[in-house]
Amino acid sequence: MSVFGGIGEPRPDGSVSSTRPSGPRQEIRRPARSTQLATGTLACARCDAPVAVGPRPLALTDPLSCPFCDHRGPVRDFLSLEPPTRPARVVLRIALPPRP
Repeated sequence: MSVFGGIGEPRPDGSVSSTRPSGPRQEIRRPARSTQLATGTLACARCDAPVAVGPRPLALTDPLSCPFCDHRGPVRDFLSLEPPTRPARVVLRIALPPRP
């Protein structure tokens, strides 16, 4: 007995299906909105130490420095999107700039 009840398969009530369901199939897709782009890791490009940024959001061009070796650069230099992500995990989100 098939779980999906194909043609010629007995139904739970004992009858046997001899026809396919009529009509076209319809796929319903609901629009999903998400600002999340990716998950990555913030770590120093020089010493690979994890870098914590705190609760405030940062732009990829904001300045950042390593707490261990004092390497400085923009956030994008510290960001890695390669798996596996390590403990200094961050979520990259798309945000529109505020209107003037």
